[in-house]
Amino acid sequence: MSPQDYVQQKAAASGSSFYYAFLFLPPARRAAITAFYAFCREVDDVVDEVDDPGVAQNKLAWWRTEVAQAFSGQPSHPVMQALLPHAGAYGIEQRHLQAVIEGCQMDLEQTRYLDYAGLQRYCHLVAGIVGEVSAHIFGQTQAATTDYAHKLGLAFQLTNIIRDVGEDALRGRIYLPVNELQRFDVKAHEILKRQYSERFSALMRFQAERAHALYDEALALLPAADRRAQKPGLMMASIYRTLLREIERDDFRVLHQRIALTPLRKLWLAWKVQALGRL
Repeated sequence: MSPQDYVQQKAAASGSSFYYAFLFLPPARRAAITAFYAFCREVDDVVDEVDDPGVAQNKLAWWRTEVAQAFSGQPSHPVMQALLPHAGAYGIEQRHLQAVIEGCQMDLEQTRYLDYAGLQRYCHLVAGIVGEVSAHIFGQTQAATTDYAHKLGLAFQLTNIIRDVGEDALRGRIYLPVNELQRFDVKAHEILKRQYSERFSALMRFQAERAHALYDEALALLPAADRRAQKPGLMMASIYRTLLREIERDDFRVLHQRIALTPLRKLWLAWKVQALGRL
């Protein structure tokens, strides 16, 4: 299997909303974002799929070395072999990839966040940086687009956190800030035991309102000159925000199930942004 085939298979197998936005890109940009997304999946899978923390630490350390060696001209992993040829053209730097690894490292060392400020730092590493790199690959021309990308990445990650509360609890992780759990009188053990309550629903409504506000703020930050180039990000915003509304309609029943959109609906939402320019 060639490196290009490997990253294509990795991206497609994830079923992510990101993949549907990639389909509308020109071949060179599509190849670059597919390779970058495959890298993100590889390091994220270390945290989610490796049960032994020591083994996971060693795997992330291996990835740090692999990224450094790749940027010195010696990539060994097919993901890095597929990604490196695009690094110069799209401004992908070693610091970007190391930041994503640092965010995954936080998952191994931290299962709670005391406040929203602490959670934001984590989100910046695992999603804001991803947004920044993606915006460059999509064709960013305005410096202000980076602020849009960071804000949109934060909105995506908060949506993921809302969707995955139950799944994360099974791994012993609660990303909802501790001081906000306390504010709504939701106990950690209630989430870990998948216990619903009016208090939990109120807490989740608060999280959803924050995410919606971030989507609005991100879209307001996107310069008009870059709106056409950033359509893939707008496609993802449409898909993720539709998912968030589905979760709201289901009264945040996320502790026992993973609410998702069908592949056909994701493709329809992406096409609507591409063809009609509507979120």
